[in-house]
Amino acid sequence: MNFNFADILRDTAQRHGERLALVDGDRRLTWRELDATVERTAQGFAAAGLVPGYRVLLLSANSVEFVTSYLGILRAGLVAVPLNTGLTAREISSVVEHSGARLAVADGDLAGKIEGLRTIRAGELEGHAPLLSQLDPETLAVLLYTSGTSGDPRAAMLSHRALAANVRNLSGLGEDRMGPDDVVLGVLPMFHAFGLNAVLGWAVASGATLVIEPRFDSTHTLDLISRYGVTRLPLAPPALTALLARPDLRDALATVKVVLTGASTLDRALADRFERETGKFVHQGYGLTEASPGVTTTLGEENPKPGSVGRPLPNVEVRIADEQGEDVEGDDPGEILIRGRNLFSGYWPDGVDGPDEDGWYRTGDVGFLDADGDLFLVDRLRELIIVSGFNVFPSEVEEVLVGAPGVREAAVIGVPSDETGEAVKAFVVPETGAAVDTAAVLEYAGTRLARFKCPVEIAVVDHLPHSVTGKVAKGQLRK
Repeated sequence: MNFNFADILRDTAQRHGERLALVDGDRRLTWRELDATVERTAQGFAAAGLVPGYRVLLLSANSVEFVTSYLGILRAGLVAVPLNTGLTAREISSVVEHSGARLAVADGDLAGKIEGLRTIRAGELEGHAPLLSQLDPETLAVLLYTSGTSGDPRAAMLSHRALAANVRNLSGLGEDRMGPDDVVLGVLPMFHAFGLNAVLGWAVASGATLVIEPRFDSTHTLDLISRYGVTRLPLAPPALTALLARPDLRDALATVKVVLTGASTLDRALADRFERETGKFVHQGYGLTEASPGVTTTLGEENPKPGSVGRPLPNVEVRIADEQGEDVEGDDPGEILIRGRNLFSGYWPDGVDGPDEDGWYRTGDVGFLDADGDLFLVDRLRELIIVSGFNVFPSEVEEVLVGAPGVREAAVIGVPSDETGEAVKAFVVPETGAAVDTAAVLEYAGTRLARFKCPVEIAVVDHLPHSVTGKVAKGQLRK
């Protein structure tokens, strides 16, 4: 079978040609217009001398140009390398060298960050060269850079098969699945797997209208939701917090049917408060770049369980294993292993550390499955702290610390210790207008945590570093 992920756009354009595909500020594109623009863009890449397999950097905020450039790269048989727009010139230079990219497509303001590589402005490349329209589905489509444990660049290799499988799995959900009558807010960054394939990719496959927002702003975002009658709201958890500060929230979200998070851990108290104030249940999912990204979701469940990230998507298998890879009995926690056609092909360039010979991939995440098959996350295996031989899950300690007097946010990491091998260090952010008494926090923690789990040091900071999806950037804390 020959297949190119961008063929999905062609199919959608044939079914829903005159319906609205993209809204970006004052600009509108129907599905037929989007498909034609992507075709011209793909031909432009071919006319520029790029041949299938060449890597193309994409440095752009969410926009029509991002969408047409990304899908044009894929249709031309090239490999898209979407990059975080917050990267420095030095970091981008490392990616250029690591990926062997031949060309960069960038927003005007971001082009100056790219050195030593031919760069064109997003939306300016069109042509009329013939295309190799179809590919082996195992052909590489996207390199998505993830934070490697060593800090060196590491890129997950996503094939056309993996991208399509993720979209197909999402489309297999029940009544909660996206459809052509939906209006979806596209504010999650498209250089991230969630925004790229669980929002953009799914919208392209379903024919839903995508309202593009380059960055979240509670005032402007609510205005877009009201103006266009947004029905689906995929957001990172910090955006929910920002929205809760708005007095007009319930009315502004009147058209919204589905609120979904999944890029970082969702605090249950935050989700409950959001539901009380808006009447909207916050669905949660679990995914990772290496799974293109969907693994589980509460979408489609009649009564999602508090704290659960839901059940496996159609065609995705999940199991919990011990250090030897054997199944864990009952609902004891262990490493989450996943299997499905949505999985990546290993890390660039050699395909290392991908799924094993039986198709299972060790995620590095710790969780457990209950009797109904609902998944509950515990922590990251790589962030596990081992104190005197005992496992300490950072999330457990952090959950206690945010309940201490005056503490708004907390993060913990492991630090070397001559006595115990590792010890727990905490970083806490005070509530607005409050002062944190570290001795009082330690006393509070000591009544709720075993001694080996308690921090040996607490640093009070103004803020914690976060990624664009709301995760605490613990690598920066370790530095």
